[in-house]
Amino acid sequence: MMLLKKKDKPQKVSERNVIGSNTSIIGDVISEGDFRIDGKVDGTIKTAGRVVIGKLGSASGKIECGDADIEGTFVGELFVENLLTLKASAKISGDVKAGKLSVEPDAEFDATCIIKSSVKELFHGQSKKEKSAS
Repeated sequence: MMLLKKKDKPQKVSERNVIGSNTSIIGDVISEGDFRIDGKVDGTIKTAGRVVIGKLGSASGKIECGDADIEGTFVGELFVENLLTLKASAKISGDVKAGKLSVEPDAEFDATCIIKSSVKELFHGQSKKEKSAS
């Protein structure tokens, strides 16, 4: 009898990194998992997962992520591959590039913003279709 092997599928990383309310991080953090920031981060965060900045959390610098939910404060460059959600208590300033944007009433959004609509690479990445909202 022959056993059939299942094709190896890349497993989604389910780790969750929590930066607590009494924690400050200065520097660069790279992970495949999700982040929740209830403290303070000054530097760069890179993850394929979701970044959540809690109501009392703050981050400055650069964030590159798959999705983001912002309730607290962010200053800097924010690159979100999919959905960026700004809750009513959010305060954002800087440069933002996202696949989709959802903004609740009362959120403070003082940023240069590019929303990607069906991004298609043409001529080997030399040109991309984007919408600009400033």
